[in-house]
Amino acid sequence: MTAPRSAWRHARFGATALLALVMLLVAVFAVGEWRGWPLLREPLERWVSATWGREVQLAPKAGVPGAANFRVHFLGSVRVQAPLLQISAPAWSKAPYLLRAEGASVELLWGDLWRTWQGMPLRIHRLAAATIDGEFERLTNGRASWQFERSADAAAGPATVRVPTFGRVRLDKGELRYRDKLLGLTLRAVISLNDGEPAPAGLETKGSTNLFRIRASGRWGEWPLKAELSSAGILPWVTDESPPGTVPLVASASVGRSSLEFKGRAADALHLNGLDGSFVVTGPSLAAVGAPLGVTLPTTRAFRTEGRLQRDGAVWHVEVSTATVGVSRLVGDFRFDAGRRVPLLSGRLGGPRLLLSDLGPAVGVAPESAKPRKGGKILPDRPFDLAALRVMDAEVALAIEEVDLNTNKLEPLRPLQGRLKLEGGVLTIDEIDTHTAQGRLQGRVSLDGRGDVALWGTDLRWSDLRLDRWVRQQTKPDAPPWVSGRLGGRATLQGRGLSTADILASLQGQVRSELRDGRISHLAIEAAGLDIAQALGMIVIGDQALKVNCAAADLEVAAGIVKPKVLVLDTDDSTMWVEGSLSFASEALDLRLMVAPHDVSLVSLRTPVRLRGSFAQPQVSVSRGAIAGKVGAAVLLGLINPVAALIPFLDPGDSEAAGRSAAGCQALAQRGRAASAARATGK
Repeated sequence: MTAPRSAWRHARFGATALLALVMLLVAVFAVGEWRGWPLLREPLERWVSATWGREVQLAPKAGVPGAANFRVHFLGSVRVQAPLLQISAPAWSKAPYLLRAEGASVELLWGDLWRTWQGMPLRIHRLAAATIDGEFERLTNGRASWQFERSADAAAGPATVRVPTFGRVRLDKGELRYRDKLLGLTLRAVISLNDGEPAPAGLETKGSTNLFRIRASGRWGEWPLKAELSSAGILPWVTDESPPGTVPLVASASVGRSSLEFKGRAADALHLNGLDGSFVVTGPSLAAVGAPLGVTLPTTRAFRTEGRLQRDGAVWHVEVSTATVGVSRLVGDFRFDAGRRVPLLSGRLGGPRLLLSDLGPAVGVAPESAKPRKGGKILPDRPFDLAALRVMDAEVALAIEEVDLNTNKLEPLRPLQGRLKLEGGVLTIDEIDTHTAQGRLQGRVSLDGRGDVALWGTDLRWSDLRLDRWVRQQTKPDAPPWVSGRLGGRATLQGRGLSTADILASLQGQVRSELRDGRISHLAIEAAGLDIAQALGMIVIGDQALKVNCAAADLEVAAGIVKPKVLVLDTDDSTMWVEGSLSFASEALDLRLMVAPHDVSLVSLRTPVRLRGSFAQPQVSVSRGAIAGKVGAAVLLGLINPVAALIPFLDPGDSEAAGRSAAGCQALAQRGRAASAARATGK
């Protein structure tokens, strides 16, 4: 019986010792929790420093007031109260520290710590501080001070640890300084809570006295920057603990002459998650707003845009209720996905009116009143921003009720539909379908910005355009239009360069057009041929509209020089044709208008009319030698008999030449109709 009793006594002693040990451990844990485990401060500092690859302080140095106020608790979660939380800056930075917080408290959930030990980034459940001060910077190579690297003595693992994430951040006041050499941004932000100032207009405080405010100022490139964000209450900075839209806020910002006003709600002011509210943006150009945001927008005239802005993760949704650009009025609905490898802008653009010149250099249009540049040239030479075409992709449907072509001489397009696509640096506007002057215009335009110079191309087709409506002609109320009929044709052109002027100077391709059911002013025909007698007759008895037997153009374009292979108009009275060239490269004109009458005129100074000079200063003249010869002969014959003086001005007409021109016109028209028929049948 001795052995069993001895075994029982040993078992009871072991159980008693184990119980005593457990009680001792519980007591030690209780005392530690009560005291706040002050002895763990230095080991915890070393562990966090090794994990982040940065020196971390959780209390001031020994001997400094408040150095003994460090506390840590482990029951339920890891909660750290530190009189000081300071994270050092990286070795390459000259900043004294990355972040310094006084009166700080940090809470980490055990589950988050377990995931951290499994290789996930550290997540801080809650961070609060009385004051906070930070110095953040990023270099031109993208290296940033908030990117944490493991120290050499840390456990084996990846070379870089991602920046910690936060569940909630609360603070009373602070100051953050940010220098971004990649964006050219320098910023100083002051954070305050209960600063004693009244809430800004439009902020829903609902009696709350916790007014959270961030004021920032600095420079973005060459522009001064100011921004302010105000919220009722201490703002949660991450959405995982607060439902979206829980915090009302107002924000304003200005970069140069561009400004933004926002009123709405958000759940995450740090990343702007859960953002939902109304906005107003104004500025001198849309490009000035898009450039800082990394969004490719066109260079335009001054604008004002109002609408609604939402954000869900990396996706922004913008509903534009009204956009005024110059005198244009537009609306739209857009979605910008910044989470893709190449950000994508999609949506639709519409509105009641677009004046083409309001987009200005974006489409290579100069104002109608533009003055010639140095050297007398007028074609727009502003360089394209080709790099902007490669920043993002876009798919936008176009549906605009009216497009004004920047001139009062042409009827607007009503409506315009199409599809804008930007992919890999290639901008295309295709599926163009619009109507004007009871006719139709279809085709595509593209700008390839993948190389050092832009490659431009277009394929446009027009049909049944009524010339008397499309080209606004100033005539007397009772006089017929100078020219009328239905115009059809096609233009296939290509060019390359860094500006609109460069592209036109290198233009290659062909333009063909034909006028059907045409009529032209008899007075215009006689005036073009310098037929004084018949022109005077038209003035006396009134102008008449002559039937156009045929009118066709076949223009060849090479190296920016346009030469008419055929440019002829034939009536029963006369045949007119044009020879010569015009150059987009030199902006020079050298055209000759010739008229072959089909009848006899008593008084005619008929001679080629020449159009010379530059686009900015065209000059119209006639052949002085031919006229001088006729005048000299008239003077000599007038000495014999006054009636004989009219003989040099008699024009019997050149029926043979007129026949050749008319035949060529008809042949060209027939070829054009045959080609149209072949396209219609698919042959």
